[in-house]
Amino acid sequence: MPKVKRSRKATPDGWELIEPTLDELDQKMREAETEPHEGKRKVESLWPIFRIHHQKTRYIFDLFYKRKAISRELYEYCIKEGYADKKLIAKWKKQGYEN
Repeated sequence: MPKVKRSRKATPDGWELIEPTLDELDQKMREAETEPHEGKRKVESLWPIFRIHHQKTRYIFDLFYKRKAISRELYEYCIKEGYADKKLIAKWKKQGYEN
């Protein structure tokens, strides 16, 4: 029988500061996914999901690039674990997408 790795990689420093916000956004995402979609067009049912995904990615983008409140290690951990969308952040870094 093969051995199973049960230990998780340790989270970077600063994770405990952003974890509550990300957990709250994950909870909102679950609610949006289970929300009934009767009477809506197919694309309308996806709008709240895209909005929350955008909000979560923007939160991490602002913490790293605007406020410089998190380390690069934590930023890369968030991208690797799927908390932020790397391609969306790359789009925001381009000229013309500044806020």
